[in-house]
Amino acid sequence: MPKVKSDKKSRVHGEMSKQGIFFDKGAGQHILKNPMVITGIVDKSAILPTDTVLEIGPGTGNLTARLLEKAKRVVACEVDTRLVAELHKRFQNTPFKPKLEIIVGDVLKTELPFFNVCVANIPYKISSPLVFKLLLHRPFFRCAVLMFQREFAHRLVAKPGDSLYCRLSVNTQLLARVDLLMKVGRNNFRPPPKVESNVVRLEPRNPPPPINFKEWDGLTRIAFLRKNKRLASLFKQTSVVTALDKNYRIHCSVSNISIEPDFDMKAKLEAILVEEGLAEMRARNMDVDDFIRALHAFNSKGIHFT
Repeated sequence: MPKVKSDKKSRVHGEMSKQGIFFDKGAGQHILKNPMVITGIVDKSAILPTDTVLEIGPGTGNLTARLLEKAKRVVACEVDTRLVAELHKRFQNTPFKPKLEIIVGDVLKTELPFFNVCVANIPYKISSPLVFKLLLHRPFFRCAVLMFQREFAHRLVAKPGDSLYCRLSVNTQLLARVDLLMKVGRNNFRPPPKVESNVVRLEPRNPPPPINFKEWDGLTRIAFLRKNKRLASLFKQTSVVTALDKNYRIHCSVSNISIEPDFDMKAKLEAILVEEGLAEMRARNMDVDDFIRALHAFNSKGIHFT
């Protein structure tokens, strides 16, 4: 891979280049270099001296060093073994070494340890699955302060009626309070990414809403197939009717409920939507409470989405 050309290389990046270690932009390796941004992220994380911090993608350790100053312990998860070696080297002769644990591997395939706060600069391609891995993690953590590409961050906080409002928005807001914290320009990274970024704080709702998230996820998948279409139209689609009919028959079999010979799933779904005042609603305008009401209405009539 050719060297990354830049007139203003950070000291750490320069040292990495001398050792033949180059960042893979395709893998989302953009190292945060601006100390002011790093300070802002650490400050907004409100780390306590007793906290264990999970850092995902520590890179060369610029943010890690500041986290180690604040926290009791930092667990850093890094998939790139070259960067793992650099992290060990950077902290091996410092007072921070006993406070740092490095987990080598893909964070999506790794069992996460206990932590109080999560801090991460996240590659775009794993943003969505990582958000839900964190929000479904137990025991609960206090907050996560995460760097995302700007459009993804705006989708997380989008409200009903917004152009960016989508299944990601409502699923995230079901499980957490989401706030935009700060904008971060592309020139704060080495190498610079093609897009701007935002720092977001997620605070898990504890206790979480008393619903089955897999059921919820199944409902929102259907509703957002075409977010501008009426629910009445979406629940008439053959693939949707077929899948829900299969689930219903399994439910009835397990619950020892008899099914009429002329049972019509399409008619049942339509009746539920009309009865609950949901038929004319569209996902683009439905908030978390609307979806909770819809899920309860279907489940109470034996309609399940998993």
